[in-house]
Amino acid sequence: MTTPTPQGASAWSPFRQKAYLVLWGATVVSNIGTWMNDVGAGWLMTDLAPSPQIVAAVQAATTLPVFLFAVLAGAVADIVDRRRLLLVVNLMLSAVAMVLALVVQAQAMTPVLLLIFTFLLGSGAAFIAPAWQAIVPKLVPREDLTAAVALNSMGINISRAIGPAVAGMLIAAFGLVWPFALNAVSTLVVIAALIWWKPAKEPARSLPPEHVFGAMVAGLRFAIFTGGLRLVLLRAAGFFLFASAFWSMLPLFARESLGGGAGLYGALLASVGVGAVGGALVLPRVRGQLGPDRTVQLGTAGMALSLGLAALVPAVPSGLLAGLLTGAAWIAVLSSLNVAAQAVLPDWVRARGLALFLTVFSGAMALGSLGWGTVAAQASIGTAQLAAAIGLLLAIPLTAWARLSGLTGDQSPANHWPETGIALPEHEDGPATIWIAYDVPPANRDAFLTLMPQQRRSRRAHGGYGWVLREDASAPGRLVESWHEASWLSHMRHHAHVTQAEAAMQAQIRALLTTPPEIHHLITPTKG
Repeated sequence: MTTPTPQGASAWSPFRQKAYLVLWGATVVSNIGTWMNDVGAGWLMTDLAPSPQIVAAVQAATTLPVFLFAVLAGAVADIVDRRRLLLVVNLMLSAVAMVLALVVQAQAMTPVLLLIFTFLLGSGAAFIAPAWQAIVPKLVPREDLTAAVALNSMGINISRAIGPAVAGMLIAAFGLVWPFALNAVSTLVVIAALIWWKPAKEPARSLPPEHVFGAMVAGLRFAIFTGGLRLVLLRAAGFFLFASAFWSMLPLFARESLGGGAGLYGALLASVGVGAVGGALVLPRVRGQLGPDRTVQLGTAGMALSLGLAALVPAVPSGLLAGLLTGAAWIAVLSSLNVAAQAVLPDWVRARGLALFLTVFSGAMALGSLGWGTVAAQASIGTAQLAAAIGLLLAIPLTAWARLSGLTGDQSPANHWPETGIALPEHEDGPATIWIAYDVPPANRDAFLTLMPQQRRSRRAHGGYGWVLREDASAPGRLVESWHEASWLSHMRHHAHVTQAEAAMQAQIRALLTTPPEIHHLITPTKG
């Protein structure tokens, strides 16, 4: 249960919620272990197979599972108990991490085996991320959501500042096994926090739960017909495809371009974390003055500058400065895009929508990593970095039309549609048809027709198909809207999922009418 936030709360307000603070702290510890594991895997691969393409494949193996499984994970997280899901997946991750550490200790690791372990750990992360992001609105008051998302990003980057530096020192002092072993231990901290957390009991569901496949389709359909989410996904693809060059090239940049060892690699990653923490501290003020669109553009330009600096001035001081710039730019873009995605997602599809965001993120990172690894193998590391910097600069004007500002609206359930009084069929039923007649005076006709495309997108986002708007030939001014849904159960879910923002739009339509709309429901007969 969350407590009200005092007026004038700061960026640290979410920490007033004990559950958020505990889970945030546990996640930071776990992420430190993850970053140590990633540093160990990247550095180990430079020993096992120092080819740019193979080393870049480690980054791809980390992000590819999110691309493959995030939509499934989001659907599961919207159907099952999210706390239990997080517990089960973290237990499995801990077991995989322990086996990985034992294989490294036995000196039995091979390039293929390392990619398999990396893929398995990435698969666990794919199932954790949507569920974790979806529970954040349950941990803090609504007015603290933006700050909570920013603090989550800052926590990731605090761990990025600590984990790589510690990993570099451990590798240099004690050997490669330690980052992997401590990652396994860090996962236990999250498990303990989840066991401690006792969330408020969710209200009993009046409708049967969705099936996983149907839930996945519903999530994809919602994304297709929700313009705001499409814009966020487009901006994400335009950034991460090119920004992936920094991460995929970093191990080779440290070893070959700078001639350093594991300690320098850890220091470069730590500089990214320091830059991100610093960026998080000033981000609320920057975003308040510039707005989300200019903040993303500024972060994209900063990322391009960082890659250009690394490519053109390959030296340790400039590399550390590039890391600082990358951290600040990365958190500016990632946090702004995540907040925008949260703003357009109602709770019933929140995990699925965030999973799609993660799918675009990880797909762009995996595709970009493999592409930049190929460029580096054919040309040079610096060429790959410079080409990515140019791509980022070109992405700024090319994606400027996809504006994030204005993506607001109350996404909480409206529950304003009256009960139909029609019971769910006892047997599997076929399509349902909804027929609504509107009596529109001539003076309001244009305004009504302007609003109906929004109505069409809303119906389709909730599973409607075959939407048409016709005029009754025998009664001029009587416009009839009709559409189909897969079943009566699907329409009942539509009732439960309509948001306050959609209710406000429908109220605008009703205000244009001379009489209340006439509604009919047609359902397919079922066999007894």
